[in-house]
Amino acid sequence: MPFTYNRTVRFQDTDAAGVVYFGNVLGICHEAYEESLEASNINLKDFFTNPSVAFPIVHASVDFLRPMFSGDKLLISLIPQKIGGDKFQISYEITVAEVVVAKAITRHVCIDVSSRSKQELPDEIIQWLETNHRDAEKPVRCGGSPR
Repeated sequence: MPFTYNRTVRFQDTDAAGVVYFGNVLGICHEAYEESLEASNINLKDFFTNPSVAFPIVHASVDFLRPMFSGDKLLISLIPQKIGGDKFQISYEITVAEVVVAKAITRHVCIDVSSRSKQELPDEIIQWLETNHRDAEKPVRCGGSPR
């Protein structure tokens, strides 16, 4: 079952045209990611502050299907999936009033912070992936088709 996160678009999220600024969409997706970690009992302070392992984003993309405006009530569905022993991908679907307005993807790799070398995903992340994953075998591109 995908994790869902509710968020209202704020004026500060928008650009001069009155729509959500493109870069802010990834920030909103990251908020959903953080909420899903917290919902899986992962301590965010420990996760992001001086960790021994980190999960940097190595790829990100967004498809904008409809504009989002200040005051819109967003529902962000987040579906992470393991794509290797040291990688995972998160697919996001953003809807307003049950209409899909954007889709995004972030790919993360697990690294040892001190050596900056790749390492296997830790158990707590594997558990988070299993908890929030739906029955999808292959990574999904923003357009929705499997690789």
